Amino acid sequence: MGFDEEVDSQMPFLDPNYVSSSSSSSTPSSTLALKRTGNEWTALAHIITAVIGSGVLSLAWSMAQLGWIAGPLTMLVFTCVSLTSAFLLCNCYKSPDPEIGPNRNGCYLDAVQKILGKRNAWFCGIAVRVNFIKLAIIYTITSASSIQAIQKSNCYHDQGHETTCGYESTSYMVIFGLIQVIVSQIPDFPNMKWLSIVAAVMSFTYSIIGSALGLAKVIENGEIKGSITGLPSSTVAEKVWLVAQALGNIAFAFPFSLIFLEVQDTLKAPPPEKITMKKVSIMAACVTTFFYLCCGGFGYAAFGNSTPGNLLTGFGFYEPYWLVDFANACVILHLVGGYQVFSQPIFADVERWLYRKFPESKFVHKNHTLKPLSMLPLRLNFMRLFFRTAYVALMTGIAVLFPYFNQVIGVSGAITFWPIVVYFPVEMYLTQKKIESWKSKAIALRVFTMVCLVVILYAFVGSIRGVIVARFG
Repeated sequence: MGFDEEVDSQMPFLDPNYVSSSSSSSTPSSTLALKRTGNEWTALAHIITAVIGSGVLSLAWSMAQLGWIAGPLTMLVFTCVSLTSAFLLCNCYKSPDPEIGPNRNGCYLDAVQKILGKRNAWFCGIAVRVNFIKLAIIYTITSASSIQAIQKSNCYHDQGHETTCGYESTSYMVIFGLIQVIVSQIPDFPNMKWLSIVAAVMSFTYSIIGSALGLAKVIENGEIKGSITGLPSSTVAEKVWLVAQALGNIAFAFPFSLIFLEVQDTLKAPPPEKITMKKVSIMAACVTTFFYLCCGGFGYAAFGNSTPGNLLTGFGFYEPYWLVDFANACVILHLVGGYQVFSQPIFADVERWLYRKFPESKFVHKNHTLKPLSMLPLRLNFMRLFFRTAYVALMTGIAVLFPYFNQVIGVSGAITFWPIVVYFPVEMYLTQKKIESWKSKAIALRVFTMVCLVVILYAFVGSIRGVIVARFG
């Protein structure tokens, strides 16, 4: 098999000198305004697409731990925290003055660096990259569970619901990892617009199917299951830890602060972008909260104390088996693309560093086009092949070691929620507005920050304990 060689000179997101239009803060706003055509409806679509995802599958289980009063109230509290974060971030789009700029901060990390300085940006960068890494692990676990569920669903349909249909998830994680190794070699994957469209359609589809199956089950049962106090536990301590894990699961379902400024950077003006984004934030909060309450509520009402950790793979639903299969297939398709969306920034960071560090290295810079596959957007680069394969292998290995959906989701939700959704937006707002520490607004926001920190630490510790018990207990 022959191949052609070329130097990798046209990869803008790997070019150390490349600056995207969204982050060109020094460009006059009148020039960039011509490129911004978004409105409140496009912004709403972007945010809802980013928020509604695999986290919705664990909400029924979280509701079961909290009960019919604390469950919905907790979701509403997290909605209020996310909405507060959104309102604070609206003021961080322009700097140094939040009203007139003139600089624009087209992404979250840009805003932190320009408003809070390089040290805070360094810590923020770690939080952002941890967020990307954890999603790769979760997507591997969830995809394997969905593949496993499709096989179980077909087995139950053919052999009866009482049949023992057991399938090992490790092999499915390895298969998913191999798919990601191949797909990750496409260098311009982030620029494929169809990826976001497919991911959005798939996430909406399986979320709606999960809610509809829950509602149908409630109607079939003829009763609403569950209780005010939630799932009973053998001890008070066990209940406390399960509640902590549930909080982490819910936190995972509210990830919209990280992409907020990028969405705001797509909006046309007038009206001012911050005014539009405040309206969009309220609409997005209402839509997602309603959707989450439906998914979590219908699932809990259908199964009560038997609510599965993953609504689509826990096998409360056996029929129609084809619909369960279709929903899980949608999950897999969504996560195959979603894995790349969140992994490509990691790839770009490391490879950009390698490009600068080894400017003369053929191993780093040279591409090879496989002649039989020359029509495909696949260019073989040995550095890219080695690094990305190693990355996917590491993420797959961690997923194999800790294949516990709810526990890992809880850790994932808690580990980055506080810095990204609470701490940095509050600090940027106080700095932008030049509010002294002794002012009542500053005190209130700092109290808000500390309360959120305590809650998230509780969720984090409880979720870590859950992972340890599941792995070694």
